[in-house]
Formats: sequence, C-alpha cells, structure tokens
Amino acid sequence: MVKNKLLIASAGAGKTTLLVREALAKTDSVLITTFTEENEREIRRKFVELNNGVIPSHVTIRTWFSFLIEHGAKPYQGQLTSKRINGLLLVNEKSGVKFKGTKFPVYYKETEVDRHYFTKDYHIYSDKLSKFVVRCNEKCNGYVIERISALFKFIFIDEVQDMAGYDLELIKLLFKTDSVIKIYGDPRQVTYHTHFATKYKKYSDGKIQDFLVTECKSIEYDIDTETLKGSWRNNQAICDFANRIFPEHPQCESLQTETTMHDGVFLVKEKDVHKYLLEYSPTQLRYSRSKKVNLHYEVKNFGESKGATRDRVLIYPTQKILDWVLDNKDFKSFELKCKFYVAVTRAKYSVGIVCKNNVNTDKLPIY
Repeated sequence: MVKNKLLIASAGAGKTTLLVREALAKTDSVLITTFTEENEREIRRKFVELNNGVIPSHVTIRTWFSFLIEHGAKPYQGQLTSKRINGLLLVNEKSGVKFKGTKFPVYYKETEVDRHYFTKDYHIYSDKLSKFVVRCNEKCNGYVIERISALFKFIFIDEVQDMAGYDLELIKLLFKTDSVIKIYGDPRQVTYHTHFATKYKKYSDGKIQDFLVTECKSIEYDIDTETLKGSWRNNQAICDFANRIFPEHPQCESLQTETTMHDGVFLVKEKDVHKYLLEYSPTQLRYSRSKKVNLHYEVKNFGESKGATRDRVLIYPTQKILDWVLDNKDFKSFELKCKFYVAVTRAKYSVGIVCKNNVNTDKLPIY
C-alpha cells in the first residue's frame, strides 16, 4: 500500500470531516498542519463536534508556520545560528532588504544568516522559514526530518494548494520518510500563499499535482481525485456555474438535495440590491474593503470567506469578473479567478451577482 497521498478536494466536499475522522481512527501519533489560523480553528471545532468535545492526546494540531518553528527551525537551529529565535514576522513581499538600489532593492545573501533570515530582534521572516528548515536539515544530515518522522507516524497537511517554494521541498523530504503523509487541497482555491518564492515558482498557481509528477518521480505516491469530488454544500446549479470557472479541473457534482424557493445563480441589478438583501439576507462578498456595501448585513472579502458555508451570498464583482460572467472574457489573473471561485462556492442555495441597471442578458436569470 502506498503511504503518500494527495487528495484533490472540491469546495464543500467534507475535506475537514474526512481528515478528522481519519485522525480519530488512528492510535499512533498524528500531526495535522494547515496554513491559516482560521482553518486550524475549524479543524479543532470539527474534533469537538465529532469526538464529544475532546481532541485526543495522540493528535497534534498546528498551523504550518507554528509547526515549522517548533519542529523544524528550533531543534537544530544551531546548525546556522547561535542566537535564539524570538518568533515569526509575517511578510507579504520578499524580505531581507540590504539597501534600495538605483533600480532594484539589494538583498542580504544567504550566507549573511543574521540579516537574510531574521529581523534585528531575531524574528524569522515568514518567507524564509521553510528555507531555513531545509538548510538546517542539510547541515545536520537529515536529522530535522528524521526527528519529525520519529515524532509523528501520520502527518496530514491541509490547504496544500497554498504551499510554495521550500514548503514543497519539505513535503518532498517528508514523502521519503517512514511516516504516512497525506496532503489535502483544492487547486481552485489558491487565495493566499505561504510566501512568494522563486524556487518551484512554476508550481505556484495551484499546480501541486504537477509538482509531484515532475519533482517526485522516484517517490511512490497516489493522487486521489474521486473521494472528495462531490459537494455537500452547493446545489447542482451552483456546482455547474463554479465548474465553468475551472473547466480544466474534474467537474464537481452536488451531493446536496435540499431545495428552497430561491435556488441557483442570479444577476441582481444595483437598484435592486437593497430589496434583495431585505428578502434573502445573503452574506455580502467583495474583492476588497474599498467596495462599499450595506454594513447592516454580514460582509466578508473573497479570500476571508474561504472555508465558510452560508445559505446565500451576494457577490460584488470586479469588472473583470463581470466581463467573464456576461461576455465569456478569459480571466487574466489566476488569483482573481480563484477568489471568485471561492466566493461562488460559499453558498448552499443561491448566489447573487451584482450588475449594472442596464444589463440585458440571457447568460443568467435576473432577479
């Protein structure tokens, strides 16, 4: 039996439930790690729900960054530095700027350890953390990965579509251990990255499957696209619409059979937004906080809504999203495409998409 597995999940397919049930079925040590704090909380809530309020002692749950600091960086940090790591600094761009050049910034070299990896108060940059772990592992002849494997018989990595650069290298190294490694994700839901890296950059747009096929040729693994193919959240009309956003992926089918008096995907003219909110109380979803909405109703940004389930949503689209909806114009931005997919697939029953008052189309029914 192959011990390494990638599970490709559709939105609302019950990924967290499957992951937690599998962990509960084990008696040996289990590590569950996931990128975002919100998803960590959701995993903990699912354990409470399914296991009488208890997270069993053989299960360890950590965010990816917390796991890397605790079990990757600190145990063997002496291989690269004699100083104490004081925590993590989250960054959203390349870190370690030495000075601003005339055209481009100049960065500290990897050999300048104190400034390449760390702030002045010795917080490790989030975009360098997995690289630091890989380098420590190299310096100590693989003891970092060996120790992790000795601690955890089963390692479940969620939100793998958000992993990048040296994160992927760590997954590759873990695949080579005796531990059972399962990685879970949806390549259509890349709303954030752990960091923006040049290493393995060609796999950054949710191409974890391509990474395994190309970079892990000598390692045994399975890719499962069937177990988490269907959606327990979205009705079939929403699944059909979401499938159109990513036609190159396996098409999701609805496992949800409930019906209401207002089901499917609709256009809502700007003049009718207030009436629509009064009638259906949908959660409002927007690309960014700069979009003005009705603050008397729940509102989330597209990316923030990942993992959420709502009966109904009302989406305030960007112009590029509307161009796709109304005119079938291709998305130029993979990020925007993913965020729109996430927004659409939050709803169980209905998705409203706000449009101009003069829209006249047969692409979607108009509210």
